[in-house]
Amino acid sequence: MDFRFYGGVDEIGGNRIEVSCNGDGIFLDFGKRFNIENLYFDEFLQPRSFSGIADLIELEALPWIPGLYREDQVRYLGMRFEDEPAVSGILLSHPHLDHAGCLKYIRHDIPFYMTEESFLILKAIEDTSTLSSDLLHYKPKFHFKEKKRKTGNTSHMRDKNIKIERPIKLLEPYKAEDLGEFEITQAPVDHSVPGSCAYLIESEEAIVYTGDIRFRGRRDQESRKFVKKARKFSPTIMITEGTRIDQDNSTFEEDIERRTSDIAVNHRGLVIINYPIRDLDRFLTFYRAAENSDRTLAVSLKQAYIIKLFEGLGYPWLRDLAVYIPRRNWGLIAEDAFVCFDGEWIPAADLPEEYMEQDYRGWERAFLELDNTITCRDLREEPEEYLFQCDYFEFKEFIDIKPEGAAYIKSKTEPFNEEMEIDAERESNWLRHFGIYQYRRFHSSGHAGRSDLMGMIRDIEPESIYPIHTRNREEFLIFEDEGIRVLDPAQ
Repeated sequence: MDFRFYGGVDEIGGNRIEVSCNGDGIFLDFGKRFNIENLYFDEFLQPRSFSGIADLIELEALPWIPGLYREDQVRYLGMRFEDEPAVSGILLSHPHLDHAGCLKYIRHDIPFYMTEESFLILKAIEDTSTLSSDLLHYKPKFHFKEKKRKTGNTSHMRDKNIKIERPIKLLEPYKAEDLGEFEITQAPVDHSVPGSCAYLIESEEAIVYTGDIRFRGRRDQESRKFVKKARKFSPTIMITEGTRIDQDNSTFEEDIERRTSDIAVNHRGLVIINYPIRDLDRFLTFYRAAENSDRTLAVSLKQAYIIKLFEGLGYPWLRDLAVYIPRRNWGLIAEDAFVCFDGEWIPAADLPEEYMEQDYRGWERAFLELDNTITCRDLREEPEEYLFQCDYFEFKEFIDIKPEGAAYIKSKTEPFNEEMEIDAERESNWLRHFGIYQYRRFHSSGHAGRSDLMGMIRDIEPESIYPIHTRNREEFLIFEDEGIRVLDPAQ
């Protein structure tokens, strides 16, 4: 068997692991290498849409692998498009972009294998994001179609309506599936996004791939079940993450709920919370904290979209939340806004709703008619009624809300690069400007700490391990003294 690591080595994320056997192959994840892309790109400097893979390959953010990438990108560059795909499938461990963000470059006939929850998260990303599209399907570029003119002549126009659905296989827990030379089994694990899983892969080797894993979240029992199943699997090779191999274990999710509840009960004003919207266990933590303090959790439109997709899957229903409607485009929902209508300046509130809807994207409009929507006015007039979810990129809402004296709880990882440190400084500027001085950081990592990782590896007891998704591979050498070979993924 052959293992090739095109990312995730001596870096956090960017997992792209090719496993080959007897001429057949699979990829374990195919994510963005943020540490490479961030050297060249930022929010406003992105790879060119007409030459996405070429730009990334030039900058070594993508490997060139014949037979892997989509036809429109390959043929546009004048390169040969292989008749047969390079691999038989891509196994997705979870939908974070450092594991899934480069799926959009994969050719249409390579199937993706994932959990139902991962599929729903990718759907939410694709539907609501302007940058991360083409994950579950893609629209080929560089196609022209015939256009008939009134004169009877024909010409051609760009065809923007082609839509190719990707082959996607949703995997059930612990149900084996044949995939060419491999038998694959997904094993649910706890991580900071729904649908995270590890894989047990049977071929000429017995392979365990952990994906990203923790043991102190709301679904820690899933991680512990995986460890038991993996031990019985008797793996010859284990590919394990090691993000926090040099750090202590994180706090428990229940501790965040308790601490937030205490603040929400004792604080008289608005409580603002900032957490990753795709971490639905963290969402559940704050939902329960709102219940414990007789408040209502108010969520953003993007969070509401995800919650709607997950209704019936063990999470609160959208009707039990408040959905915050921000001012968009012309800002016509504001009570103090005026517009010129037929030459006369009138209150925007007097306009028919159809004009206000034009401020919002198609997917957003479905939420405007809900009975449980709120605006900046509600948060200004009754701040003590709400826990308000507000991401850093939505801090401009403070200008309308006027949240002076609010409490602020941040539930995200500490800054670990220069760009994040700059964002943190801007965040502090916003908080100071609006008189928000009660600032708490309550966070539980999505990655297992040193003792949990060590315990997991010792319990599974593989013959060999590849440490990835870590900047501290040397920490794993301790297992050499215990009879477990530590393999170098860089070779």
